[in-house]
Amino acid sequence: MKQTYYKTALRSLISLSIPTILEEVLSTLLQYVDTAMVGHLGEKATAAVSTTATIGWLIHSIPSAIAVAVLAIASKANGAGDEAKLKKLAGQSILYAFTIGALLEIIVLVLSPYIPVWMGVEPEIVKPASTYFTITSISLIFRAASRVFSAMIRSIKDTKSPMFISVGENALNIVLNTVFIYGLNLGVTGAAIASCISFGIGGIAMFLLMLGKTKLRPSKSDIKPDREILAETFTIGLPALGTTFVSCFGYIAFARMVSGMGTTIFAAHSIAITAEQIVYIPGYGLRVATSTLIGNALGMKDSRKLKAIEKVSILITLLIMAVNGIGLYLFAYPFMRVFTNSVNAARIGSEMLRLVAFSEPFFGLMIVLEGISYGMGRTKHVFACEAVSMWGIRILGTFLCVNVFGLGLKAVWLCMIADNICKAVLLYMFRPRIMGSGDCCIKRQ
Repeated sequence: MKQTYYKTALRSLISLSIPTILEEVLSTLLQYVDTAMVGHLGEKATAAVSTTATIGWLIHSIPSAIAVAVLAIASKANGAGDEAKLKKLAGQSILYAFTIGALLEIIVLVLSPYIPVWMGVEPEIVKPASTYFTITSISLIFRAASRVFSAMIRSIKDTKSPMFISVGENALNIVLNTVFIYGLNLGVTGAAIASCISFGIGGIAMFLLMLGKTKLRPSKSDIKPDREILAETFTIGLPALGTTFVSCFGYIAFARMVSGMGTTIFAAHSIAITAEQIVYIPGYGLRVATSTLIGNALGMKDSRKLKAIEKVSILITLLIMAVNGIGLYLFAYPFMRVFTNSVNAARIGSEMLRLVAFSEPFFGLMIVLEGISYGMGRTKHVFACEAVSMWGIRILGTFLCVNVFGLGLKAVWLCMIADNICKAVLLYMFRPRIMGSGDCCIKRQ
């Protein structure tokens, strides 16, 4: 019987995670396409696109936190067979996505001219960085919608449909990049326009997809504000938002310190960060699949299924990330050359990638443990672990290395690696423990 649970968990994890991993790959490809195409325009163009990337992540963290809560609540409702709650939550997700997306878009468009200055970039990069960020921010409401609605769709174990939308979105972005960057010679501005259009169409498509699901199609009454669901959403979502904010502000401080090391070093650092993302994308795909399965099992009040999903997801993630780490070490320099023509930037970046390759299993463990906790709706301890590790190790360590001891980029990346390892250990030590059945089966270790 125990073996059956593990086999079922493995099959479910694979069937859900493969489309999700592909979706994550294709979503990240938007950034990759921009980075690769702009990278060949020169180091200054690369820096212009990369400068506001962390700020963009901070902004998108708000709808992402809502998506975490929506996935946890909806997965549990689906596992319990509560279709009425699913429809009600779908209606609330429409309110969340468009209200929050619209507010964020207004705020960002007002502040976008000043953000590159706050990031401390070199004067000649300020204008193109501001232009890129302003244009891409126009599609923010559609990106918010896409995040929240895709969470609803995945909660009913449909991970293929969001993947197909990502395929179309990325295919369109590649075509438009080619037209605007090279055909019309618009450079960084062209990359921004292409991304803006692609994000907009992707968000509309995800909205229509959700409405096409019978399980999720809300009535007019479901779209009215619901205090109970709102409270549940914010109970789960606020700590998740706090986690991302702590992380994002940490990355901003991190990028700010690195940007002061010079354009070439910052470009090498930014491209290396982007190149590494392809390695840990499977981990994020497995996290989403794990959260969905954990939530469904919790709704079914099946503790044995919960335990099986937890163990299988951890083992599979560790295995995949170990293999990816080896690949990253062996092909670090070719990775870098995809994104830049600068031999110097590629050389510096490849050294960093070989360094971080050894920590990829720890990064994978960190990601999947977050997924397990999010699926259970337990987000507070994830926030605590992120805050302690990010600011106590990465930021403090980087500040000391750069501003006190005058060390180089290698020391900075060692601080980043130490942060990832620390978070993995803390999340494992303080993970929710599965004890019995139902809601009472979760116990904080």
